[in-house]
Amino acid sequence: QVQLVESGGGLVQAGGSRRLSCTVTGLNLESWTIGWFRQAPGKEREGISCITTGANPIWNADSVKGRFTISRDDAENTVHLQMNNLRPEDTAEYYCAALKGRLLMRLCVLGEVDYWGQGTQVTVSG
Repeated sequence: QVQLVESGGGLVQAGGSRRLSCTVTGLNLESWTIGWFRQAPGKEREGISCITTGANPIWNADSVKGRFTISRDDAENTVHLQMNNLRPEDTAEYYCAALKGRLLMRLCVLGEVDYWGQGTQVTVSG
């Protein structure tokens, strides 16, 4: 059974940092693209950062470039999202997602997803 479990959400002040983790069971990360999405109240869910294997393995949305860093630990089957310099507009429910294959754009931009996590809330106070 495939499960994606997010952790690390919470309340943080503007300018602060937070690290989210997505622990995956039931599939081998080396064959999958993993991404982070977020959904703020009243807005659509958007892909913000995705990671795969091979050359050029990372895609980031313009809204998080230079502030968020995605990384993967294949030994632990975990993908992290380090979020720095957080802003109130980063407040959202954050989800991780998985797509089979090396398909950064199809996951992060087109939103093609095989599996979703349950989400973790990040609230940035201004």
